[in-house]
Amino acid sequence: MTQISPVLPWKTKIALSALSALTDFSRRDDGTVNRRLLSFFDFRASPNSTPTKGVKTSDITVDPSRNLWFRLFEPTQVPGGGEKLPVIVFFHGGGFAFLSPDNKAYDVACRRFARKVPAIVVSVNYRLSPEHRYPAQYEDGFDVLNYLDSHPPANADLSMCFLAGDSAGANIAHHVTVRACETTTFQEVKVVGLVAIQPFFGGEERTESEIRLEGSPLVSMRRTDWLWKAFLPEGADRDHEAVNVSGARGRGRGRGRGRELSEMEFPATMVVVGGFDPLQDWQRRYCEWLKRWGKEVRLVEYGNTIHAFYVFPELPEASLLFAEVKSFVEQHKHKNNPTTQTHY
Repeated sequence: MTQISPVLPWKTKIALSALSALTDFSRRDDGTVNRRLLSFFDFRASPNSTPTKGVKTSDITVDPSRNLWFRLFEPTQVPGGGEKLPVIVFFHGGGFAFLSPDNKAYDVACRRFARKVPAIVVSVNYRLSPEHRYPAQYEDGFDVLNYLDSHPPANADLSMCFLAGDSAGANIAHHVTVRACETTTFQEVKVVGLVAIQPFFGGEERTESEIRLEGSPLVSMRRTDWLWKAFLPEGADRDHEAVNVSGARGRGRGRGRGRELSEMEFPATMVVVGGFDPLQDWQRRYCEWLKRWGKEVRLVEYGNTIHAFYVFPELPEASLLFAEVKSFVEQHKHKNNPTTQTHY
């Protein structure tokens, strides 16, 4: 019998079961989400101007008409001090339809990024599907970059900007990175790295890992099919460029039907893959696709991890991930300024 999940602590099992049940019950057959039900179980963290564990936070409004805002995480105990910090613009997961930056788990995760890297972290509250379909989430992400370009946070060096996200947030981070590479209007923002943590990609094809790991915690074909249908424009299928970014079908070795990257100054990319994540085949194809276009990719694999493992601090791989992100940022934050580049 195929093992579809590693041995997990009881605390993690209970949390996964509760989260899976909540999202399943909230997804209606008519393609809508029961937001009222979710509100009873959505544990949120308030911003704190007084530092907690070396990080202070505040919520910054970008556009009140669409509830576009971000939570700003600023580390207050930085070794050495004095130097401006890199910026991580972070997009939370949740299948484009769930969660927010003030969700307690994401507040904790972004605090850890801010403290461990260290970095200024900007966690984006983008619009959710199905109320707001593609490309609303990508537009919100890019508009936050525009806002930062003219409203830089204190002690932030926007020439060392990294886009990051997990699951659907990593999908958003990729597409916002593409758009950032195509724009010539930024004065301060320079995207030098992309951190894609178990990115939510897919296609009409059913991959080997999706079939083998059907029934895994959080991710199943039934759930992802619903989420893609709720996100994509009416009538679009899962080979839409938002989903199947490489345009790959089967095991073809061509560059696929995805966006042309040859002339694009696409930044160094770190892709995190879990051995019990049904989406891993799509994530590996994404890495291969970037490499075929000559882009720099670091593949980080944790063979014993589930989807969204890093928001469970009791799992040992969570701490390993934060250390990997710190290493990636340190290696690439000065790449646009060779005179200050750190060598490894």
